[in-house]
Amino acid sequence: MKKLTLSDLVKAGVVAAIYVALTLVNPLSYGAVQFRISEFLNNLAPFNKRYVWALTIGCIIANLNSPLGVYDVIFGSLGTLVMTGLSYFLAKKVKSVPAKLAITVIISTLMSWSVALELYLLTDAPFWFTYLTVALGEFGACLLGAVIVWILNTRIDLSK
Repeated sequence: MKKLTLSDLVKAGVVAAIYVALTLVNPLSYGAVQFRISEFLNNLAPFNKRYVWALTIGCIIANLNSPLGVYDVIFGSLGTLVMTGLSYFLAKKVKSVPAKLAITVIISTLMSWSVALELYLLTDAPFWFTYLTVALGEFGACLLGAVIVWILNTRIDLSK
C-alpha cells in the first residue's frame, strides 16, 4: 500500500476545490435538467485513486448547496463515489489513455440513473425524462472533460 504524501493531499484538495467552485457558479448544477460542468473532472479518476476521493469530497461539499439538502449530500455523493470508483477499477489495467477516458464517459453517463432516481423519489420528477436529460448533460460534460484531460495528460503525468 502506497503512503499518502503531502503532494497527494494537495492534488486531491485542488481537484475537490475546483469541483466545488465549478458546481457552485453554474446555475444548471442541480435539478432535472442539469449540466454540471464540474463533472468533466470525473475523467481524472482512472489515473489515480486519489481523484476518486477528491471528486467525492468535492461533491459532498458542493451538494451542501443542493435544493435536495442532506439527501443529495448523502446519495448524490455516494453516486459519485461509485461512478468514479468503477471508472478507476475498470480502467486500472488499460494502457490506452483514450480507452480510459471512454470508460469514464460511458460509466458516468450510464450512472446518471442514480441522480434521476433521487429526483424521482424526492421531487416526483419523471424518471425516464430526468434520466435522459441528466445523462445528456453528464455525457456532454464528460466528453468535453475527456478532451481536456487527454490534452493535460500529454503534458503532465496524471497518474503520479
